[in-house]
Amino acid sequence: MTAQHTTPPRLTVITASVREGRAGPMVADWITALARAHGGFTVTTADLADYPLPLALPAVSPAFEPDPERPAGMTELTGRLREADAFVVVTPDYNRSFPASVKAAIDWHYTEWQHKAIGFVGYSGASGGLLAIEQLRQVFNELQAHTVRDYLAFPRYYQLFDESGALREPKEPEAAAQAMLDQLHWWASVLRDARRDRPHRAA
Repeated sequence: MTAQHTTPPRLTVITASVREGRAGPMVADWITALARAHGGFTVTTADLADYPLPLALPAVSPAFEPDPERPAGMTELTGRLREADAFVVVTPDYNRSFPASVKAAIDWHYTEWQHKAIGFVGYSGASGGLLAIEQLRQVFNELQAHTVRDYLAFPRYYQLFDESGALREPKEPEAAAQAMLDQLHWWASVLRDARRDRPHRAA
């Protein structure tokens, strides 16, 4: 019988926006607190504003060269992505898409995402970040990551959170977050075992 992991899967909450005046840290703090209260994960965070994310990419795709020479300041981010079993990406949408910062973070890596579980929390004006989330699902599919079905979306987030960063009416969003985290936990656990017991080998 295959030995099972006795430690909880590792979840990293990623704050995607890096623009001035962003609401990302507020929304990320909210979902991070719920993820820690869930009890099924070891939770860490990664704010993309803390790392250099050049738009110029390495000459060879990380899909073919898994450990390219990266900017020195990206080492910590790469390590957090590599160690994680699951992610929650907290993202707005800009002009009907996701921020360039998260695309740069994705494209500078490959195996760090592969065969891992990903959930989303979106926030924006009318769409609540849903336009960014739907596009990110397609991107992560190309990296052989699994995006879970449930997600959180906060349209007109500035009306939903108060000045302290707390939701004015938390009951339904917290229930939705619990459902997403439960799905993430199941997939993160299953995929972690699969990466250990049946590592993928390219044809």
